[in-house]
Amino acid sequence: MTQKLMMLLTVGVVVFLSACQQPLVKKVATKHEASKYFNDPVITHKVDSVLSMMTLDEKIGQLTLYSSGWDKTGPSMNENYINDIKAGRCGNIFNAFSPDYNRKLQKIAMEQTRMKIPLLFGYDVIHGQKTIFPIPLGEAASWDLKSIQKTASAAAAEAAAAGIQWTYAPMCDIARDPRWGRVSEGAGEDPYLGSKIAAARVHGFQGTDLASDTTVVACVKHFAAYGAPEAGRDYNTVDMSERKLRDVYLPPYKAAVDAGAGTVMTSFNDLNGVPATASHFLMTDILRKEWGFNGFVVTDYTAINELVPHGIAKDDKDAAALQ
Repeated sequence: MTQKLMMLLTVGVVVFLSACQQPLVKKVATKHEASKYFNDPVITHKVDSVLSMMTLDEKIGQLTLYSSGWDKTGPSMNENYINDIKAGRCGNIFNAFSPDYNRKLQKIAMEQTRMKIPLLFGYDVIHGQKTIFPIPLGEAASWDLKSIQKTASAAAAEAAAAGIQWTYAPMCDIARDPRWGRVSEGAGEDPYLGSKIAAARVHGFQGTDLASDTTVVACVKHFAAYGAPEAGRDYNTVDMSERKLRDVYLPPYKAAVDAGAGTVMTSFNDLNGVPATASHFLMTDILRKEWGFNGFVVTDYTAINELVPHGIAKDDKDAAALQ
């Protein structure tokens, strides 16, 4: 088992424990192929073995993602975060890349922690890593699905070479208000085209085997209806009928999940008064039960903390407990 698969399986294991869902598996080209691994007795044995040895703090640590700094002198990491990695209180790092730097952090996880679970490195690889391609909206205007898949594949290969295993893409948000500031990162206003492009990008990023050293795991974002805020104001409330939600906004996310995307990101907005990050309707009823998603869910940056100003939680501790 490669380090990348071990990382993904471990995070999936802990999500399985906390949300009664299956862990992410090696091959996610289709849900049918993935399901073969969910019932694999060898993987089940490994999952049970790892869980039985982990402390509660270590399980929580696998659900924790810290951000690395990056300034004029190069990459840096908060010393407190380093100590948390050593103690098994951090399993994932955002915004860290370059082989030497990531190898240094990985060495800490593999040599100085009790469980020796590799770190999972995530980064926003949106339209290329080193080689820069047209923005997603520009590519969408071409309707060239083969080229879109190829650029995602090329970006994945370069990202993997830089020590990244997880990209926060594709953005599958339908956008119909030009005032919204993130229109350029999606595929535009059409659910059909958006769905085709979402699937193409997932196939490009993940290929047919996440064990490959030229693939990264995709993250479907921002679930859901992030591209429909009132007045086009980012993070603003979204108020719409369930029919419009299902007919217009959900299809691209669904297409990406059906294409085998390994992870999904929650959105900052609320949907009809309930923050998406705390929405049982979105995360359980639709994503898990209707769509059968078996990967893991990550919140958008500080979305858990922002449940406090949303009025859902009284403080950060309460917000974390609610998740």
